[in-house]
Amino acid sequence: MTMQWTATNFDALPPISLHAMFKLRVDVFVVEQACAYGEVDEADLSAVHILGHEDGMLVAYARILPAAPDGLPHIGRVVVHPAYRGHGLGHALMERVLEELRTLTGDTRAALAAQEHLQGFYEHHGFIGTGPVYDLDGIPHVDMVRGS
Repeated sequence: MTMQWTATNFDALPPISLHAMFKLRVDVFVVEQACAYGEVDEADLSAVHILGHEDGMLVAYARILPAAPDGLPHIGRVVVHPAYRGHGLGHALMERVLEELRTLTGDTRAALAAQEHLQGFYEHHGFIGTGPVYDLDGIPHVDMVRGS
């Protein structure tokens, strides 16, 4: 698989990329996971968007939000297109996100809210759980952080 990675802010995304980004996120987080919530939010406007394309199709995506009150940038909306799962693309996406964090902030410290069943995936990338499992829009989540 020859991935083409892009990291950009919202204003620099062409309309076709915005459409692909929102479609992938809604298809997975709202439709596939049967979770009705406000998928498109104001945080998109200040995020750095990481997009992975294969043959011109968006197949992997994540966003990095600026440092929150806890002092850490937050990673979110980590998603791989269903047809591309099971081949390590999620790990490649997280490595690309960590590279972008290093470029943006000088290190890879970050926080995220992981779906509970993906906790081991994020632990593989150096994140550790920081609290109990909680319900977020009907899906069990756990807060996680990564040191530098």
